[in-house]
Amino acid sequence: MTANCPRCGAPAVDRDKCAQCGVVVSVYAAALEKMRRPPTPPGASAGGARVEALAAAAPAMAPAAAAPRPAGTNGSAQAARASVPAIATPTPTPGTVAPSRPRKLTFHGSAGTLFGIYVVNVLLTIATVGFYRFWGRVRVRRFILSQTGFEGDRFAYHGTGKELLLGFFKAVLFVVMPITVLSIAAKLIEDRTVHAATQAFTSVLVFMFVPIAMVGAWRYRLSRTSWRGIRFSFRGRAWAFVRLFVGGSLLSTLTLSLYYPFFQARQQRFMISQSYFGRRPFRFDGHGRDLFGAYVVTLLLFLPTLGFYWFWFQAKKTRYFWEHTYFETARFRSTVTGRQMMNLMIGNLVLLVFTLGFGWPWVLVRSTRFAFTYLTVEGALDLSGIVQEPQLATATGDALSSLLGADVDFA
Repeated sequence: MTANCPRCGAPAVDRDKCAQCGVVVSVYAAALEKMRRPPTPPGASAGGARVEALAAAAPAMAPAAAAPRPAGTNGSAQAARASVPAIATPTPTPGTVAPSRPRKLTFHGSAGTLFGIYVVNVLLTIATVGFYRFWGRVRVRRFILSQTGFEGDRFAYHGTGKELLLGFFKAVLFVVMPITVLSIAAKLIEDRTVHAATQAFTSVLVFMFVPIAMVGAWRYRLSRTSWRGIRFSFRGRAWAFVRLFVGGSLLSTLTLSLYYPFFQARQQRFMISQSYFGRRPFRFDGHGRDLFGAYVVTLLLFLPTLGFYWFWFQAKKTRYFWEHTYFETARFRSTVTGRQMMNLMIGNLVLLVFTLGFGWPWVLVRSTRFAFTYLTVEGALDLSGIVQEPQLATATGDALSSLLGADVDFA
């Protein structure tokens, strides 16, 4: 039995079923081998096709086939052993540069299954006076990622409810409680000047923690996400993003929001350019000036269209941001339109209102499938030699982002 699961890379697999992701190792490896085996050419013998299939280089997570050897002094035993594939350890992501062709992320989950998870989460959260919500959140994230596939393999989520609970306690102890004490103290101070200064300091402190929470949440969630056994990571410094966030917010206010597209592009560049898959970084080369004209038009048409034109700007921003995001030589491309985005948002709102919130699983599944429907990866994609480089991250930022409402577009 292999030392690592061929799907999620979990260590110490001492039986046929992985304790981490639940996959049956032998069945999973056999399915990948069959999927990656080239078709038998017309007129070729089955034996010849089998030899060619075993000689072909298998992509990541597939069983590594040994090249056939002629029987020598050891006779047919060596040939038999040579033809038996072994499961490869998924530390590097082997394979050659994939050809330049469009690739798509696919989502296979159903809202009905997620609804079952949602109902159990609600009932257990009530029964445990709210404590189960951390484990419930993990179940939802694990479902979404395990149902998301790329190039024939699914993503995996490795976070735990215990990590989220400990992160929540840390956020409350070191952030929420000090801010609460300052707020109470400000109300008890009779001197108006000191009272106003204390309130202003408290507000600034809360505002400063918003970018810290955003970076912390993104760092934690990427570090707990993997594909083909290789984890993602985020390596940006929190205080660098604090300076960017505070400066951008002030400039947006002073320019009556005209700096907004520049601010958004700078945030996107920071988040994407500091994100890694294994040891290889993503890149973003977009600029706010390319969105400035569309943003001015949006401001002019916002009131005449009762705000609906904002969907068209959001669609343009989404297309632009994806088209300027790269991994190695491959680039992303989105074809979403303003009308499609408007229909999604209005449909989601109607679902939530008329189901009194119970339609949330359908909203999440619709939104996830929508995002992948209009997104492709284009260009040559080199996955050869990608290796894992562990990056430690705690769940404190994830909990803080939830407390401050500074989420980063993840379940």
